[in-house]
Amino acid sequence: DLPSRDDPDYDRAAAVALLEFRGVWKAVGEYLGNATNQQAEIAAAAIGLASLKEPCSVTLMSDSRYVLETMGGTWKRKTNHEWWKRLDQAARIHQINWEWVKGHNGHVIQEVADKTARRLAELGYVDTELLEDAAADIGVYEI
Repeated sequence: DLPSRDDPDYDRAAAVALLEFRGVWKAVGEYLGNATNQQAEIAAAAIGLASLKEPCSVTLMSDSRYVLETMGGTWKRKTNHEWWKRLDQAARIHQINWEWVKGHNGHVIQEVADKTARRLAELGYVDTELLEDAAADIGVYEI
């Protein structure tokens, strides 16, 4: 998940992806600096997919219709071409089921991703301990 802020004076954004395999979670993230919400959402998907060590069958859940509809071919890519290129590269070896999750609606994983990304954006760097704590907070939870 995202965040950057819509405030043009706010120049800190981060992206976090939470990966699950058999109920065990891992959080990966990246501090993006000055990026839009849309760019952060694209980055979160790319970071998650790029962290997979081998080709996988993946269900990628996001609260971003922008990412899901664009990757599904419904929406055209008018902007953020470098960001899309990064996601395309990360996605190319995987079989992906793109699934929308309503944001800020109590979805455990989405809420943890959002909270963690906001914290990384505030810090201005990737805190490995923060990512480990985010995964630990979820506990054993299989989707």
